[in-house]
Amino acid sequence: MNMQFTHNMTVSSLQSAYSAGTLTPAALMADIRARASKFSEHNIWIHLLSEQEQAPYLESLSQKDKDTSPLWGIPFAIKDNIDLAGIPTTAGCEAFAYTPDVSATVVQQLIDAGAIPVGKTNLDQFATGLNGTRSPWGACHNAFNADYVSGGSSSGSAVSVALGLASFSLGTDTAGSGRVPACFNNLIGLKPSRGLLSSAGMVPACRSLDCMTIFAYGTDDANSILAVAEGRDDKDAYSRKNPFQNSSRHYGVRAGSLRVGVIPKAQLNFFGDEAYEKAYFETLDTLIADKVELIEIDYAPFEEAAKLLYEGPWVAERYIATQPLIDERPEEIFPVVRDIIAPGGEPKATALFKAEYRLNALKATCEQQLDQLDCLLTPTAGTCFTIAEMLAEPILRNSQLGYYTNFMNLLDMASIAVPTQIADNGLPFGITLVGPAFSDRALLSIASRVHALSALTLGASDFSLLPSTAPIVGTSELIDVLVCGAHLEGLPLNWQLTERGGVLKSKTKTAPVYRMYALAGGPPFRPGLILDEQNGSAIDVEIWQVPAAQFGSFVNGIPAPLGIGKVRIENGSMVSGFICEPYGIEGAEEITQLGGWRAYMDQK
Repeated sequence: MNMQFTHNMTVSSLQSAYSAGTLTPAALMADIRARASKFSEHNIWIHLLSEQEQAPYLESLSQKDKDTSPLWGIPFAIKDNIDLAGIPTTAGCEAFAYTPDVSATVVQQLIDAGAIPVGKTNLDQFATGLNGTRSPWGACHNAFNADYVSGGSSSGSAVSVALGLASFSLGTDTAGSGRVPACFNNLIGLKPSRGLLSSAGMVPACRSLDCMTIFAYGTDDANSILAVAEGRDDKDAYSRKNPFQNSSRHYGVRAGSLRVGVIPKAQLNFFGDEAYEKAYFETLDTLIADKVELIEIDYAPFEEAAKLLYEGPWVAERYIATQPLIDERPEEIFPVVRDIIAPGGEPKATALFKAEYRLNALKATCEQQLDQLDCLLTPTAGTCFTIAEMLAEPILRNSQLGYYTNFMNLLDMASIAVPTQIADNGLPFGITLVGPAFSDRALLSIASRVHALSALTLGASDFSLLPSTAPIVGTSELIDVLVCGAHLEGLPLNWQLTERGGVLKSKTKTAPVYRMYALAGGPPFRPGLILDEQNGSAIDVEIWQVPAAQFGSFVNGIPAPLGIGKVRIENGSMVSGFICEPYGIEGAEEITQLGGWRAYMDQK
């Protein structure tokens, strides 16, 4: 454990210090530069900004309002395949380097919010690797044990945060580069839905699959950073608009029951690492004690999809990203990276389409398994190798690190790497939570709950992880709808629920404060439910769960005088359900005494 943190580097802690006047951004940046020299052998930086290079960013803070600049004075690191204006972008290859005139869209948005760049970080060259050893600037060493790999390709980005040289950092992820380094350095690793963060100003590895990622100490910080960085960008053809249900306001600490998919023991692989295997099963025991229901899934289709990334035609995208260097000056490329990229010019279009067909079949199978789950849980990595072990077998070992990660972007899924333990070998261990595209805030909310169970510190510091200040949230994927008439199971309008994916949750009764009327007209015949605190009775009802995305169209189809309001059920809770405007019962037949609509229809 590293004892050299001068300050608690979380966003909230730095903001508190700034507000109290006990710290200034200039003093913090000077301290970071001084401490960075103590970690020079970790090979974190390709370009650490000098005092002069940082000065304009610090000066601009005087023009920014702290109250409206959510990242005012917060230091961040940038993976060196992401542009920072005026600073060379190398992608880990000096012969490839160029100096951009403008920053990447995400970088500029962070700077506009008050964040201060610390420097450009080391990486596996051209973002090709999961280990952090494939760089001419030297292997980037693990923050907890320098004999071990840091994880890659976003190696320096993770280690810079773990060692307190930045509050957060940007990485990228094609195969797992935003998650494996987070695991190995005790950080949250947010791999957003593809297109949620703009890729404009990012050197691609596989352009159709890549996404920018965020390393942070906790989920509160990760959510705050994501809220600033996300957004549709016309400069990025792969950018996508974030739907409302995935907006920042839906983040919190997830409460209530959770249905979490896990991999059967026979399909797990820890590659002989007993410490990581033990940490994984202890993590599951902790979740079970927290009343999380674990449900086994079949990992085979996920694993098959993962193999397509390097064994399939997508390696052609890495070839495109490095042209013309790979064609004209291949000797300038790191040897193991060159060996991976060079065959990328060979796949035929027929191979791509065949792989696409198979991938879509696998995607359908995988999504079907996730449909009834809140998320899937995997180990982030099955083991962590020493640098010597990695260099001895670079292709095999790297492939093993991607066993649980390579499928993610191919299947268009979102994921969060969450630290859960320091394993018996002294290295951090963590899990990854997986969901469909645009489930980022739901996953962050579950991650917040899981991370709080760990009692871990921040990165490699001795500062404790503090409780989240976010609100308690439940699931927003399904909405409970109370029905009392023609929408009951088996009745004429029930299709309006089932065809929208609705499922019956329970059969119950209202509180004894309602009267029911058979409304005029039909078919279909319909009842009206009216609140009457003095003369009401309990009425038989059903509660259905409807996908949130379908709820609006369901409500829009409800004719007057009916509508959706809050209905009290027998346990005292309130549920959204069918109610009737008082004028609707004019000329209607009261049927309260029958106790429900089915009884009325049976006698009709």
